[in-house]
Amino acid sequence: MRPLRALQAPPEPLPQLGDIFQRYRPAVQRFLGDLFRSSAAAEEATQETFARAHQAIGRLRDGEKVAGWLFGIARHVYLEARREKPTEELREDEPALEAVLPTPTPERLLLDRELEDALERALSGIAPERRSALLLRIDHGLGYEEIAEVMGWNLAKVKNEIHRARLQLRVELAQHVGGHR
Repeated sequence: MRPLRALQAPPEPLPQLGDIFQRYRPAVQRFLGDLFRSSAAAEEATQETFARAHQAIGRLRDGEKVAGWLFGIARHVYLEARREKPTEELREDEPALEAVLPTPTPERLLLDRELEDALERALSGIAPERRSALLLRIDHGLGYEEIAEVMGWNLAKVKNEIHRARLQLRVELAQHVGGHR
């Protein structure tokens, strides 16, 4: 009989930082953009995130958890920036992206813009920590365990906070998607 260790697969090698940057930069920047609501602040924070990742790459142990590790760094960069500039409004108004095909009618564009504004208002009404957890789940596809690691929470708290954020969004957006308030 062979020892159990012989049956285990060898650990996967850690990816190189260049590969990590190419793969995860768009997602990290989008996450930070969702938090800051400013593309300039998100770009700066993304650069800081990868600078810190470069310094800490030696401490990364599990190649399968790179996304959670990076989002955790990005979250800390965001929190530090908010502490440094707590009263400064970091939001900038960006024009809405328009679909190329089919060409939307002016009415559709107006309705889409209203819905985008309503979603932005609803998201901004959610506490930053809760909003971070929700965005990591629905926009970046992280699992609850990874979110728990990123946020420094236990699994039950992650599930609870995401549930509460979804309920809050549902209430805020009900009138815009055919429900009643």
